Amino acid sequence: PELSEEPPAEMVKMTKSKTFQAYLPNCHRTYSCIHCRAHLANHDELISKASGFFRDLMNYFLTKMISFQGSQGRAYLFNSVVNVGCGPAEERVLLTGLHAVADIYCENCKTTLGWKYEHAFESSQKYKEGKFIIELAHMIKDNGWE
Repeated sequence: PELSEEPPAEMVKMTKSKTFQAYLPNCHRTYSCIHCRAHLANHDELISKASGFFRDLMNYFLTKMISFQGSQGRAYLFNSVVNVGCGPAEERVLLTGLHAVADIYCENCKTTLGWKYEHAFESSQKYKEGKFIIELAHMIKDNGWE
């Protein structure tokens, strides 16, 4: 009999590949995808220049006074995110001018969440480059919010 390199078909198990998912520490307030609960961002990554008590106070006022708008309403600007994929960049005219942006989506459920600022054409908007917008309609607060 001839030896076969491949096992018989009835012995081969088909397994579904699983996408790696990053988990943020439970001790921090986090934002998660409202559709699948994958972690998206740590509250500390919400844009703010202050620290400690003043950072929290500043974040409160920033979210009340300075709001970003997505296609589905209010949105938050983050320094960094996890479990997010990025599409190709394209130029769009937004409320604050011309930007090169790339849509971002949840790596787990593939829902479009917002966008990443790749390039800002106006000098007053340069601070947004490399930052991420996630629409509130796609986020839920997790861990330690009261």
